[in-house]
Amino acid sequence: MTQVITPELRRWIVDQVVAGHAPETVLQSMCTSGWQEDVALDALETTLAQHLSEHGVNPATVVPVGSQSPRTTPVVPEPDMATAPSVIDLGDRRVSVLLTLASPRVVVFGGFLSDGECDALVATAQPRLARSLTVEVQTGGEAVNADRTSNGMFFRRGESELISNIESRIARLLRWPLENGEGLQVLHYQPGAQYKPHYDYFDPEAPGSATILKRGGQRVGTLVMYLNTPTQGGATTFPDVGLAVAAQRGNAVFFSYDRPHPTTQTLHGGAPVLAGEKWVATKWLREGEFV
Repeated sequence: MTQVITPELRRWIVDQVVAGHAPETVLQSMCTSGWQEDVALDALETTLAQHLSEHGVNPATVVPVGSQSPRTTPVVPEPDMATAPSVIDLGDRRVSVLLTLASPRVVVFGGFLSDGECDALVATAQPRLARSLTVEVQTGGEAVNADRTSNGMFFRRGESELISNIESRIARLLRWPLENGEGLQVLHYQPGAQYKPHYDYFDPEAPGSATILKRGGQRVGTLVMYLNTPTQGGATTFPDVGLAVAAQRGNAVFFSYDRPHPTTQTLHGGAPVLAGEKWVATKWLREGEFV
């Protein structure tokens, strides 16, 4: 059954917060009363944003529900799209804007990497490939995951001129501190290999997340760069919104998530490679400095 956010509910939310109840407490009360969590969260955030705006407070400067740190602008990595550009000049490269989506926040870029950079990343990564691991939120370590059937490796941040140039370009494009990025990961998918739909953020309720988050806080954005074009298959899919981004050499897809919650609609996966192979480079961005 569809749950409707009524004016009465919005007034109740404002009354609770004005009375001194924390937003997280109000959210929990709504869920206990039978509200679906995603509907309750949407009602809470939109109502409080409107209430703050009416009182001359910029909602972007307020701590979001469930967050432990103050918001800054931008709250998450975000390219400068204020003028709806078709091309973004990054100084060393002009990158095309091929697709934008507001919710989930997805932007597809054309020509982010040159052919030479794609070839160099593959050649440098290939001797260092091993079975891909995933972060294990139960323990805070890493483990083989049956949902991820690729081989991969990590570059150290800034370990070569090639890596430094690409990382600096990412920082300029997404307006996010270079030091907040994890090391660049390169993955190789052979025919049949895939990465089933998943979220990139760390489940805050999982026992191992506290250890993971010590290294720079939550992940808040992802940039996937395509180093070749598979013959068939291998798209990056977003099942919640029915979006599939084809893997095209040199292009990249960016998406961000301002909270570790399914309401961000950032469930995504790497569709099986049906013919040929797929090479990608992935950059994950954290809230704070990644160490």
